[in-house]
Amino acid sequence: MSEYQTITFERTGVTARITLNRPEAANGIDDILGRELAAVAARVADDPELKVVVLTGAGRFFCAGGDLKGMSGSEAGAGTYVKGLADDLHEALSCFARMDALLLVAVNGTAAGAGFSLAMAGDLVIASDAAAFTMAYTKAGLSPDGGASYYLPRLIGLRRTQDLMFTNRTLSAAEALDWNLVHRVAPAADFAAAVDELAAEFAAGPRQSNASVKKLLLVSSSHSLEEQTAREAAFISACADSPDGAEGIAAFLGKRAPEFH
Repeated sequence: MSEYQTITFERTGVTARITLNRPEAANGIDDILGRELAAVAARVADDPELKVVVLTGAGRFFCAGGDLKGMSGSEAGAGTYVKGLADDLHEALSCFARMDALLLVAVNGTAAGAGFSLAMAGDLVIASDAAAFTMAYTKAGLSPDGGASYYLPRLIGLRRTQDLMFTNRTLSAAEALDWNLVHRVAPAADFAAAVDELAAEFAAGPRQSNASVKKLLLVSSSHSLEEQTAREAAFISACADSPDGAEGIAAFLGKRAPEFH
């Protein structure tokens, strides 16, 4: 029996895969999925061996956002219910952002509301050409969560963020690529193979080096030039002294492919 009710979790070597698994509900985030996503995010963040975490959805949808049926039917009230969902989702996002492993988000289908927000948290985002993206919050009389107001202005600027949030327009995968919301788009028929190829590439890469990139980018917009370059100097020094740094330098000088551990 699965240790989770609403997600599946697999760990193979240095790679973990988290699959949102409520396909009958378009992988909508209810109170159980929210709690389990926060728990599994903390789990992968605490794993010192992982290099890549793949996050995807089961079935035709990536994630349709918060479960509106759960909100409307909650005895505690919609506000209390959605606050709990948001808190769990935000805890998961914090873990994903600060963990050393790379987060590869594989958007297999429609990403709406919090599903859209969640997809934007990826260190690399690949979408199926069958995927679509829509904010959908104000259409339901709600406001964005899931880090949307943090990530989107940084990724696409204020004007395009306003367009998405106020109009709830739907972007195709090709449009999302053009808007710099995703890094790559793959044909639906080849999507699983494309995701596996990227995951394997990251699994073979240098863990400390990639983790340093994540940490530098996370704070770059809040630091002065001098503060940021000081962090760069500290990180590159630590990488150079690491086993992966030694291997990478030796491989470059020896004109061979590196073998990182």
